Amino acid sequence: MTTPTILLVEDEDSFVEALTVGLNREGFRVEVAQDGATAIARFHEVQPDVVLLDLMLPRISGIDVCREIRKHSTVPIIMVTAKSAEIDMVVGLEVGADDYITKPYRIRELVARLRALLRRAAMEQTVGAAPATNARSLVIGDVSLDSDEHIVTVAGEPVSLPLKEFELLHLLLSNVGRVLPRELLIDRVWGADYVGDTKTLDVHIKRIRSKIEPDPSNPQRIVTIRGLGYKYERPAPSMRP
Repeated sequence: MTTPTILLVEDEDSFVEALTVGLNREGFRVEVAQDGATAIARFHEVQPDVVLLDLMLPRISGIDVCREIRKHSTVPIIMVTAKSAEIDMVVGLEVGADDYITKPYRIRELVARLRALLRRAAMEQTVGAAPATNARSLVIGDVSLDSDEHIVTVAGEPVSLPLKEFELLHLLLSNVGRVLPRELLIDRVWGADYVGDTKTLDVHIKRIRSKIEPDPSNPQRIVTIRGLGYKYERPAPSMRP
């Protein structure tokens, strides 16, 4: 079995040393970058299986590093934030991080999240990006999704969706008119062993709305069902093609 490689992007020496030792013990190979510019260069050199990315970095911020990686790769990224900086967590997820963890954290929690992301990434490579559904091509109103080509269009215009957003939209469109509980959405898109914060789901929904809703501040397609989850509304007859 191949040893998974982690690109650890962290500028505090004490964290680097402790994490390198702990992650090596858990069977990971660790490559280190201690500033944002080096992280981008090392990412292309190392081609890691997962990135553990601190938000606060010299030279280039973690947000910009994440944004740059997402231009070229869908590799799993865990963003590391300060405990009090919830807004940083939201921004990190919005630019493409898959999960976040706050300092200080336990090595066991980190390892559980890393392994969950790696298992999910391996599953996606094996069975493809689409959620478990027989529908490969979906057209709901003026929103069209083709899972074979990984293409989404709205009113004929292409819309770019990263993997997790694509999976969520596919699942919602496949169940148009049905309320999908939060737990089901997380289980189907992030996996049953996901141990992160459920806010990750909300941020991804917000990002999808920003791309497919005529007015994202007043969503009419993906609606929130309080206390339950989300539903993709059936379009009114006039909206159907």
